[in-house]
Amino acid sequence: MKLTKTLLASTALTVAGVGAVSADGHMASDMTLVSWGGAYQSSQQKAYVEPYIANNGGVSAVWDESSAEAVAKLRAMNEASNVTWDVVDVVAADAIRLCDEGLALEIDPDEQLAAAPDGTSASDDFGDLLVSDCFIPQIVYSTTFGYRTDLVNGTPDSICAVFDTAAYPGKRSLEKRPINNMEWALYCDGVAKDDIYDVLATPEGQQQALDKLDTIKGDVIWWSAGADTPQLLADGEVIMGSTYNGRLFSAIEEQNQPIGMLWDMQVFDLDGWIIPTGLSPEREARALDFVKFATDTQRLADQAKYISYGPARLSSAPLVGKHADLGIEMAPHMPTDPNNAANTLLYNYEFWADYRDDIDAKFQAWLAQ
Repeated sequence: MKLTKTLLASTALTVAGVGAVSADGHMASDMTLVSWGGAYQSSQQKAYVEPYIANNGGVSAVWDESSAEAVAKLRAMNEASNVTWDVVDVVAADAIRLCDEGLALEIDPDEQLAAAPDGTSASDDFGDLLVSDCFIPQIVYSTTFGYRTDLVNGTPDSICAVFDTAAYPGKRSLEKRPINNMEWALYCDGVAKDDIYDVLATPEGQQQALDKLDTIKGDVIWWSAGADTPQLLADGEVIMGSTYNGRLFSAIEEQNQPIGMLWDMQVFDLDGWIIPTGLSPEREARALDFVKFATDTQRLADQAKYISYGPARLSSAPLVGKHADLGIEMAPHMPTDPNNAANTLLYNYEFWADYRDDIDAKFQAWLAQ
């Protein structure tokens, strides 16, 4: 379903924020962009925001690093009729939830996003990555593990090293949420990769995953921000830990930390933009203009100059070259490189959109035990 221009306007007129109008009376002159901080947000600033501002005199943008809390915060803003964010970076599962709840604007990709340079429509260029009517993909990334090369015995090549405290004694860091941890736990408890989500859909499977995690619970430091694991690894507080592959790339290649990558069973996921519903016409127009620019073929390829995430457009891939500062070829550092993707798990965003609240409650109760 696609929203008409009339519906977009009528929705926008009902909420706060009409005052933020540019000199031309059409688009707001400032934006609040929401992302995750760290190396990823820096890559967005360089690839998207700085050139956009250079091309649009008088426009300013500020960042809010609250993407991890986007669903809860947008729910609260909508309830208060005071939406203060203009463009929000979210993972695909959160985009689906926000779209289902009417908190994210529906987008017609072929009308509101840029076509590829050869004229290929945006819908064909993004293809299957358009997983929601409200979601504009940016990157394919993975959650995977880094390890201290000087603190572990040998080179771990299996995700199940995380659960092997005899061979790899020491602290591990895991994200303080069930996503990915439950999948890895089932896999390392003998569940076939293709069966993981079927098993996880059952109460028995959920308990099986928690029981497996229980075997290392005393050795885990839980993280909430993507920067936590690289810092814990750098400080020697953990010997291995999960985080986003781009964070590990930054620690290894840019900071020269003694860290190796464990690509086995990396979890592929999508990240992209949503525009909140409830913006004034001027703010909505600016948000749409920015997103169209920020997700064109060149801009998505440009982001790969700064971080090792694969661009979401097919037409961007041939344009990926060397790191802007380091001068190294970026293709081998992408999670999608064949040498890194021998054994991967595709994150099931539809599953987590359906089961997230229930499994979250069980996971948090388990943590508190």
